Amino acid sequence: MVGFSQAIMDSTFNNFLHSAFGLQGMQRAVLELPRELPGFLVVFVSGMLFFLCSRRLAVVANCLAAAGMALIGHASTGFGLMLVWLFVFSTGQHLFLPLFSGIGMELAEEGKDGRRLGQLQGAMNLAAICGSFLVMVGFSRLGFSYAASFTAGAAGYLIAGLLIALMTPDRPAPLAHRFVVRREYARFYGLTVLYGTRKQLFLTFAPWVLVTVYGQPTQAIAGLLTVGGLIGIVFKPLLGRWIDRFGERTVLTAEAGALIVVCLGYGFAGTVFGRHALTVASACYIADQLLMSVSMARATYLKKIACDPADVTPTLTMATTIDHIFSIGIAFVSGAVWAVFGYRYVFALGAVLAAVNVAVARGVQTATRG
Repeated sequence: MVGFSQAIMDSTFNNFLHSAFGLQGMQRAVLELPRELPGFLVVFVSGMLFFLCSRRLAVVANCLAAAGMALIGHASTGFGLMLVWLFVFSTGQHLFLPLFSGIGMELAEEGKDGRRLGQLQGAMNLAAICGSFLVMVGFSRLGFSYAASFTAGAAGYLIAGLLIALMTPDRPAPLAHRFVVRREYARFYGLTVLYGTRKQLFLTFAPWVLVTVYGQPTQAIAGLLTVGGLIGIVFKPLLGRWIDRFGERTVLTAEAGALIVVCLGYGFAGTVFGRHALTVASACYIADQLLMSVSMARATYLKKIACDPADVTPTLTMATTIDHIFSIGIAFVSGAVWAVFGYRYVFALGAVLAAVNVAVARGVQTATRG
């Protein structure tokens, strides 16, 4: 249900912003502050809710996402008010991010964490196909409005919250374990920082290029997400098995190398490929969508190097905060680069960051502690 609702949001939000408020490149970048600020605050919000176990916290997270998405669709009477609802939605979304991996690995057999996370990612992918296909058909044939699509997404998040509420609760983590920073996890934090900057380029500027540079409508973005989802049904569980078989270093290095190609494809398809530029940019969008799932390799890497098993979920939560310190910064930098030099140089910057990521990933050691 989370995958279904997230696909609806991903398919519609950029077109909604462009249609309702007519944002330009730098304005779109500034919007990332209220959208990504909850990611920075997630470790503090999680700490305030220390009396909830991870599964009950996941219920709260999905209910917040549902409320925010519904209000964006039905109560965005002005840009400022829309930002308030976006903040509510984003708080729920970001609270759930570390909980997804933490709960998933709790449900895995020993040594098969990657396989379990891959299965969960595959299930989310199947649901995401349904969400993006609903948007594609709804906007092209059924006369969907943005309010209707956001309502459907909010319903999905509510159902997700109900399903998690039916799970057997685990024990709440002690408050001392809600905030974990250890020098032993330095490389994990480095990978997190690079992931945060790379993720921001994909979430913010990749679809914005397709919408504003190539003029793609809502149903086209939904179609690309549907194609990526179909591929992901097979790719993501297979990726989980590759993590268990070949190790995190190999998978993370391969991802970073692929991202160099993807970033250059986004930025310079129009210059190099002429009338085939949209096809190349669309292929890069799908590839980037699939590569986002490599985040599970960072989660399994952390579990293997953890000094204490109780560190895993709180450290994933802290990583979300660290990630967003840099992702907010890169949004402003990239928006300024877009405004002054053009969108191509935003993705040239992304290619440089991906090259740095290759070097950091090559140093990953995955021997389990103890």
